[in-house]
Amino acid sequence: MDDLFKTGVIASSGMKAQATRLRIVSENIANANSLSSEAGGQPYRRKEVSFKNLLDKQVGADLVKVNRITTDKGELERTYDPSHPGADGSGYVLQPNVNPLIEMMDMREAQRSYEANLNVISVSKDMLSKTINMLR
Repeated sequence: MDDLFKTGVIASSGMKAQATRLRIVSENIANANSLSSEAGGQPYRRKEVSFKNLLDKQVGADLVKVNRITTDKGELERTYDPSHPGADGSGYVLQPNVNPLIEMMDMREAQRSYEANLNVISVSKDMLSKTINMLR
């Protein structure tokens, strides 16, 4: 039964990490068109989540944790729109570096990983329930 508990803790750490990833992807999608309202200002920049393994000594297993949430420093596209309040002196407006297609792929991957971890918890719960029924 100890192993079933460990399995649940490991899977729940994966679910928590993927939930954070889903939140960041949602934030990126929501801000895909967020431009600066100040002349020459910076638009929204895409955020990325990285993970790390962390040994939990109480559980005796590696758990996945969010390592950090970083801002993508990639190139920003410029469009010519001199009437926009965020345009620089040359009339160009910097665009967010969010690609909705990439965000949707990241969202789908995070969703599948979340569901896989949820399935592990469900199977562990069923195994525990069957074990208890056999001991009665």
